[in-house]
Formats: sequence, C-alpha cells, structure tokens
Amino acid sequence: MLASPEELGRGVLALCREQGFALAGIADCSPSQRGDELRAWLAAGKHGSMAWLAETSDDRMDPARLLPRARSVVMVADQYAARGRTSDAPTPATHGRIARYARGRDYHRVMKRRLHAVCDALRARHPGEGFRAFVDTAPVPERELAARAGLGWIGKHTLLIHPQRGSWLLLGGFLTTLDLRDTAAEVADHCGTCTRCIDACPTAAISPYSVDASRCISYLTIERRDPIPPEFHGSLGDWLVGCDVCQEVCPHNSPRADEATVGTPQAEYANGRATFDLLDVLGWDEGTRRARFATSAMKRISLAHAKRNAALLLADRLGGGAEGVVAAAIERLHDLAWDAREEPSVREAARRAVERLIARAST
Repeated sequence: MLASPEELGRGVLALCREQGFALAGIADCSPSQRGDELRAWLAAGKHGSMAWLAETSDDRMDPARLLPRARSVVMVADQYAARGRTSDAPTPATHGRIARYARGRDYHRVMKRRLHAVCDALRARHPGEGFRAFVDTAPVPERELAARAGLGWIGKHTLLIHPQRGSWLLLGGFLTTLDLRDTAAEVADHCGTCTRCIDACPTAAISPYSVDASRCISYLTIERRDPIPPEFHGSLGDWLVGCDVCQEVCPHNSPRADEATVGTPQAEYANGRATFDLLDVLGWDEGTRRARFATSAMKRISLAHAKRNAALLLADRLGGGAEGVVAAAIERLHDLAWDAREEPSVREAARRAVERLIARAST
C-alpha cells in the first residue's frame, strides 16, 4: 500500500534528524508570496552589485522551476552559535572580527554532504522520484520556505528566528517530486514592537523586515568588489568579514534556562577562529590567504578584499593606539598604497587609512 503524504513526511523528517540537523520541516512548492516585495527591493537598488539576485528573480519567486514536477520542499537548519546577547570579548586594537557563521567549517560543504545523504536514501526508497539539494547557492527563497515549513518566523532584521534556538541558524534544504506533508504549523511573529536590531545597525541598513544590502557591513566586507564608499569608513567597527550586530542585540538570542539541551552550536561550527591580526592580513600573499581560509566559508573572500577591509579597519581601530603600533601600521599601509602590484581598491583603502591615521596623530 502506498504511504500517505503524512507518513512519507514523517519518514523524511526522521532521516533529517538522523543526519543531525537542528531543525527540519516541510513546505509546499507554491510560488513566493513576497514577489512584489522582492521586485520593489531590486528596483530600489538595494541588492547593490549582486546582479545575480535580479537575474534569477523569476526562479527565486517560484522554487518549483528548479526541479521539474517538484511538489514539496524539505527545509533544515544547523545551529552555528549559542544564544547569548552579549558580543565577543573586546578584540585587540590591531585585530578584526569574523562573523560567527564563517568561523567554523564551511557550512555549504557540511550541510550539503548530509542533505545528499538524505536524498540518496530517499532515491533508494522511491526510484523515479526527483531531488535537488541546496545550501545558500541556488535561487531559492530559503528563509520564506523555512518559515512556511514551521522552522521559525522572519524577523525585522530579515533573518529566521526560532522560538527556542534564536537566529544563529544556517539554512538548507531540498526540492522533491514526492508529495510530502508536515503537521507543523507556521510560527507566529514574536518581534512585537522591538527595534533593537534596527537601532543598533552601524550603517542604518535595516528598516522593519527589510535590509538595504548596499549599506550592510556583511555586504560591504564580503560582496562589494569596488572600494567601500567613504561614508561607511567610520562605521565598520572591528568587522573584517561579515557582521553580527543585529543578532547580538536580538532578545531572542539571549540565554535560556534550557541552554544545555537547546540552542548550543553544532560541533562543526563551534571552535573556529574569531579574529585575525590586521597587520598580518596586510602582509598576506595568495598562498597565505588560501591556507587561512581553506576550511571555512571565508575562502570566497579574495586577497584584495581581505586587505582592503583590514586597511580601513586599522584606521578606526588605532585611533588611540600606542605610538609604535600606529607608526608600524602607517608604514605598512604606505607601502600598500604605492605598490603597483596591489589592486586599486587595496591601494585606495590604504591611502585613505594613512591619511586618517596621520591626521588623528597630529591632533
């Protein structure tokens, strides 16, 4: 006898639990309900230089286009950091922080390996059915689908928030031609009147339930290929790669009494490197960059972008630094600013950093 969609769904979710995913749920493959919002966001240029978001917008609004005959989507989540509203311990003046999601092993590989294991098991059980896994690379509205699958709600900072686990979540999933059902209900929005993420954003990138990516520190330090506009040079704080500010202040990430069993990070993400010495970064070559970033999601950060970010951060971080450290930084930055082998974005960032450090030292 053919199993019911509910029975099939329970079996699929059991496989996801066996693979160690923190959360799993099922949604249908109907088109996005937020298509108008996406089109307006793109029309306003809030995607910055991420042209692929516009180029794939039609696919992004209809996930079933990625897999012929797709009927269901299974969404999963890994927890990459523990709840705790306070930020990291203060970093040394010459160091820059890495966003928590990129500190451990590359989540694309970690999650896809397990998703493929689930899909392989299902192919063996259901010959002739189709499956397509994705982790942050396919044009799929992952957060919307995760909310539809009952994994949480989309917060004002546009990230998914789970009632018990908070927002330190990595999302992935797979499309399938199987007809699956999940009895989990969608989670109600619990942001209420809170505006902490909006108020705390250093670059004023967040408005309720929307982020202007072109202003976001994560975009500026990771996705933007051109020089970072001067208007943001004093707002990067100590973020070398990415930014966690909106999640650090979110009350749903505060510690809970059940922390021992719910909300702790999974092993693959727990013990990664949190900072890099900015003066060291300025001296890297390509081989060093590859070695430093080899196993993490940071490997997509080019050498030029790492140096560009480090130069700009030094200008802010060394405002009250020791005279010898400031002098060493100025010397290193000056060398970069006049090195014809460096990319223009690096030379410009180094030049601006030198000007700011010298001006500050003379006051």
